[in-house]
Amino acid sequence: MEELFDKGHPPALPLTTTDQMNRRVVVPFPPQRIVSLVPSQTELLYDLGLGARIVGVTKFCIHPAEARQHAKVIGGTKNFHVEEIMTLKPDLIIGNKEENYQEGIEQLAAQHPVWMSDIATLPEALRMIRQVGLITGMAQRADRLAQQIEVTFAELPPAQAVRSAAYFIWRKPYMVAAAGTFIDAMLARAGFANVFSQQARYPEITADQLAAAQPAVILLSSEPYPFAEKHIAEFQALCPTAQVRIVDGEMFSWYGSRLQYAATYLSSLTSSLANT
Repeated sequence: MEELFDKGHPPALPLTTTDQMNRRVVVPFPPQRIVSLVPSQTELLYDLGLGARIVGVTKFCIHPAEARQHAKVIGGTKNFHVEEIMTLKPDLIIGNKEENYQEGIEQLAAQHPVWMSDIATLPEALRMIRQVGLITGMAQRADRLAQQIEVTFAELPPAQAVRSAAYFIWRKPYMVAAAGTFIDAMLARAGFANVFSQQARYPEITADQLAAAQPAVILLSSEPYPFAEKHIAEFQALCPTAQVRIVDGEMFSWYGSRLQYAATYLSSLTSSLANT
């Protein structure tokens, strides 16, 4: 199907596809009124040249800056307003299993095409980029972007040594990224061994658990909790020998077109840690 489209022969309308949750979705092709419920996928849509077709975004869709000015803001990722979305008469809604709440997605899917991503690895992110390109009529552009990202990660220099790390996403209570998350996959790509890999998803941990894990590196994410320099001393007191850094959470957790900058960022981070 993608080959036919790339040769100038778009698939017959409507387009029937399978999303990353193995749901069958029938999309009017090409869709003209798109609602995005995921910040990283909103940025992807814009980078694919689809900004004029986006009619609804979340309050967290901060890239590009004009996204929330040109489209209606329909709430957050976990509490989007179903009725407001329906008034927009979307012919495609793009969501994500982890970032959106199931009940709201089911309500929307009962009346509109909802395409869902489910991403925990780089290959899954690249597949999402290509699939979104296909269902929106931008297959060639999406494939070029995915290939570019693949090249940057393939060229990522191997880490001089695998270093143990803990990646914090929240404070009070402490929460970390563990196994089965995209962040964990990015940590591995950067040459880190997640000290909480025996746990799943985003567990709460105690200060005693952190001290017992003895990570060589503690990474404090800029999102969703806004960790800042003022928090470094708090973690340094818990693990005096660890290197504690504030990191750009978007480079570890945004799995759309922002990935084209992630490999360079990860390489720079590991180099700076090694040279400290």
